[in-house]
Amino acid sequence: MRVFPLSEGSFTIDHTKEFVPFDIQTDDLQKRPVGSLLVEIQPFAVITKKDVIIIDCGLGFSNEHDILQIHQNLVDNDINPLSVTKVLLSHLHKDHAGGISKYDKTLNRSFLSFPNAKYYVNQEELKLANQVSNPSYNAEKTAILNHSENLILLDREGVIDEYITYETTSAHSVNHMVFWIREDGQTLFFGGDDAPQLQQMKSRFVAKYDFNGRKSMELRSRWWEQGKNELWTFLFYHDIKTPVYSFHQG
Repeated sequence: MRVFPLSEGSFTIDHTKEFVPFDIQTDDLQKRPVGSLLVEIQPFAVITKKDVIIIDCGLGFSNEHDILQIHQNLVDNDINPLSVTKVLLSHLHKDHAGGISKYDKTLNRSFLSFPNAKYYVNQEELKLANQVSNPSYNAEKTAILNHSENLILLDREGVIDEYITYETTSAHSVNHMVFWIREDGQTLFFGGDDAPQLQQMKSRFVAKYDFNGRKSMELRSRWWEQGKNELWTFLFYHDIKTPVYSFHQG
């Protein structure tokens, strides 16, 4: 398997749930609102024998040429966005699901960002995104899934195509999911916002912003030990310095 971090940059976020670009070389975190968190927004592309997989979709921002950032990042890594066959979604908070669709101003409608891919999402999470007025979600971006033939609704746990395992944790958010991709003896683990950064795997940290912070902490500890024993490769969506950490290599 080959892994490609698709960084969209660093951002700060506070209680408003607005993601504000942050330049780690020039900006001062102390000048942002009290309680602001500094995070990377970093989807991943994973190329396996069977698929080109996107794991979470980023913010859905476009660059100065009106090209989706996630599309540009793929092209920069010599990956055609039209070649993507699967999109795995840990949950539908807007920093993970904004890139699901792209609005076309000329045609006045939205299109799936990866038209040749199947989108895999927890069925209860999609219901929640449709029903709840919550600043963490952006229904305009995710509504396109509701009647799409590309949508695959997932139960709480299971296996996709015999090599991708998923599990609903209800830790960071009520319907949050994590994924394992296994091929040729290698295991990739994506913990989404249950396991967003390397440092959190190594500390007993309870996040106040989690639905069940203690459960998140306990799961991180369990995954870290299991990953160490089984030589997993971890993918960290919000880590500025270490998007990929592999016990297999070190």
